[in-house]
Amino acid sequence: MSKSLSKEQLDAVARAAVTAAMEFIEKEKQKQQKVKRDKRLRNTKLLLKHYRDFVAHSETLQNKLTAIEEASMLNELHDEEFAVEAIKRSEQRTLVMVRFIQRALDSYQAMCEMSRQPEDSRRYKIVHSLYISEQLTTIEKLAERHNIDVSTIYKDVNAACKTLSVLIFGVDGIRFD
Repeated sequence: MSKSLSKEQLDAVARAAVTAAMEFIEKEKQKQQKVKRDKRLRNTKLLLKHYRDFVAHSETLQNKLTAIEEASMLNELHDEEFAVEAIKRSEQRTLVMVRFIQRALDSYQAMCEMSRQPEDSRRYKIVHSLYISEQLTTIEKLAERHNIDVSTIYKDVNAACKTLSVLIFGVDGIRFD
């Protein structure tokens, strides 16, 4: 004996299935956005970690780019020209990236200096000391200098990187909750 569902029961099942599917899709979307934000935060930290290297590399690039342009004029083989052009574009992107990061850091410094919160100023000083300054230092020395715990240094770096992520990646760096 087969039982069939009434129209009302079928509608209720369909509504429940649609609701469950929409909730699942929304949760997946939120997971993807979180992963994207986490990547931006990670990328901001990587940019800061390698900032000194980028700056040192970019200082030699201007002269090198001129030499590459001259060499590309002398090249007669298409494959070699392509390789020279690829190197040139990569080096130009490095220069542009260094300038872009510097503008973001300058903006962050100005924001911190205008802030009435003393921890904002401290955060910039910590980021500057750890990643930008030519004088290398350790987290322990910074904690001692600022009379704070080492864990506070890590928290300050994370807070600064969240703000810098917005300055570097724009609205995509913001976490909406």
